[in-house]
Amino acid sequence: MSDAAGSASGTRAVDRAADLVATVVHADEPMTFAELQDASGLAKSTTSRMLTALERSGLLERDAAGSYVAGRLFWLYAARHDPWDELVRLARPTMDRIGDDTGETVHLSVARGERVVQVAQVDSRYLLGTRDWTEIDVPAHCSALGKVFLAWGALPVPDGPLEQATPATIADPAVLRREGARIREHGWAQTADELELGLTGVAVPLFGTRGEVVAALGISGPTPRLEGRLDDVGRHLLDHAAQLSTLLSGPARADTQKEGVVA
Repeated sequence: MSDAAGSASGTRAVDRAADLVATVVHADEPMTFAELQDASGLAKSTTSRMLTALERSGLLERDAAGSYVAGRLFWLYAARHDPWDELVRLARPTMDRIGDDTGETVHLSVARGERVVQVAQVDSRYLLGTRDWTEIDVPAHCSALGKVFLAWGALPVPDGPLEQATPATIADPAVLRREGARIREHGWAQTADELELGLTGVAVPLFGTRGEVVAALGISGPTPRLEGRLDDVGRHLLDHAAQLSTLLSGPARADTQKEGVVA
């Protein structure tokens, strides 16, 4: 066999092994040998040989029932790194593009417990509107980012009266639930003067491997600069979020952004 042919064969083997790992990692539940062979389209002997090698390397392992799950290397990596480091790494180029396109502050937030925690920010190119929100504890119902988590059920809507930060803040949980249905229908959340007078925000969900909301991506800026273009900004964010969700979850799921139930 020539060097070129051997190189091509080796590359195909790596691609096939990588596909097996990706199939297991993206699966909602452990996968059997038969399921992996069927999904890969490989011969039984080839599948067996590759899975054995992947087990030896720690990329895959078998559970008590003999089905395949992500291996110890994945858990070791997760244990040694901040759980949001990879999310921020994947999202940063998208956030930079959104910042360039809109000129506004770009936010990436996750739900932790019953709080919304900002894990990354790209500053506005305008002097008016630039602020570091990473250390600010913002009530979920007052921000577009928080409304994303509430609308898709990643955070529960409180039963009692809500804090009213400004006269525009929604303080009635029933009203907030009805707004959640509209948010899911449109695909994005927005606030205007609800956290601070003069501050407007727009945010969209990012989906994970099981179609769950894993983060919210949004922008904020002065109300006079954003009013009148909120729908355009929302659609712009949706386009970027769809691409980023594909990176986070594998193959895109149709209509995922319009699914879910308000808690």
